[in-house]
Amino acid sequence: MMHADLIDQDDFRDRLVALGLSIPAGASAEQACEYAVSGLDPERAKALRKLVEELLGGNATLLPAVREAISRRLLPALVPR
Repeated sequence: MMHADLIDQDDFRDRLVALGLSIPAGASAEQACEYAVSGLDPERAKALRKLVEELLGGNATLLPAVREAISRRLLPALVPR
């Protein structure tokens, strides 16, 4: 039997909270991304980039809502200006 790592919105929120971000319980993936990018500073941006790289490049399966929220909210906010 194979075990796949599945990332749902609660897992995603937990990973953001582990970075020290304040994300309310029950927040959707989209809302969690909005909270994560509010007040974005260079240190937070670096930590978020690393998390996104791990999530998108790892073996875990992201639920569609999480993948879409990352694509729509986090990636544009993390593009260097």
